[in-house]
Amino acid sequence: MDKKFLVVYYSRTGTTKKIAKEIAEFLSCDFEEIFDKKDRSGIKGFMAGGRDAMRRELTEINEIQKDPMNYDIVIIGTPVWAANMAPAIRTYIARNKEKIKNVAFFCTTGGTGIEKTLIEMEVLCGKKPIATFAATASQVKKNTYQGFKEFIEKITNFAQL
Repeated sequence: MDKKFLVVYYSRTGTTKKIAKEIAEFLSCDFEEIFDKKDRSGIKGFMAGGRDAMRRELTEINEIQKDPMNYDIVIIGTPVWAANMAPAIRTYIARNKEKIKNVAFFCTTGGTGIEKTLIEMEVLCGKKPIATFAATASQVKKNTYQGFKEFIEKITNFAQL
């Protein structure tokens, strides 16, 4: 494959990170974790994160190391918080959407809100995703999620066009 991929993700508990690393491994591509400068740890961080996500607030993130403009496909992952993307990913997309040529999305959730989150990511990015994937935290923990192979295939098939 001649196309270059970048996996970008935010993960508070490690669930989204696990999927991000699997994607990067399957596609043999670069990846970058986005770090929120706000403390999102513990119950207080969890509650504040959910509130900020519901309000669709941006946050301060660490400076990114990999320019999305240098990649043909950027694969963006977020946990679902209060049926919304995490503020760190909202910030990343808002700041970089003009640099993204093609996009794919994935998310992890403890409950509901997957479809709404994926739609919001698409609207904010202004691009239709090549592929989407979602899994619950329990599926990730047990390695019982479905649709991952198809997600990877859609991305690789697009890259061969």
